[in-house]
Order: sequence, then C-alpha cells, then structure tokens
Amino acid sequence: MNIYISGLSYGINDADLNELFSAYGETSSAKVIMDRESGRSRGFGFVEMTSDTDGQKAINELNGAEYDQKTISVSVARPRTERPSNGGGRGGYNNSRRY
Repeated sequence: MNIYISGLSYGINDADLNELFSAYGETSSAKVIMDRESGRSRGFGFVEMTSDTDGQKAINELNGAEYDQKTISVSVARPRTERPSNGGGRGGYNNSRRY
C-alpha cells in the first residue's frame, strides 16, 4: 500500500518517516519529497508498506496525529496524474488583457 503524508516538519528525513511507519508494520520504502532547487523538504512524502492491513492501521492511527510538533495528514496515495506540458500557464503572453 502506498501512503501519502502531508504536513511534515521540514526537518523530517526518509529515515524518520521509515521509523514512524515501521511501528505499524514492514515498510518497503519511505521518501520525503525535496525541492530540486533549494534541497529543502517540501513538507510531504510517501511510504510504501508491504501489507495493506498494516498500511490501513497506520493511516487510521497517524492521520491527524502530531509528529515533530506538526499535525500530519495521512491517506492512501492517489496515482499521479499527468500534467500538461505547456509550461503551466506562467509568463505566457495573453493578448486578451488591456493595460
């Protein structure tokens, strides 16, 4: 089961996340997502647990819990959706605006 965790303190690393979830069962991976430019945590991460039962127990017990002085949200991770590759709409010229 793949689990999404948000609201993480910026000081949390992969090992911390793994330790937190391993109390509920075997984890196969734990990853805090880092910002590419700054190298700092983005405040969320993913944990993969080998057992769906253990994963659901971790979600039930950790969602809304306080961890490292922050309240975390824990849920089943949704599959990643593809984003359009048109540059995200930032900085493009919009000729419908009148200045």
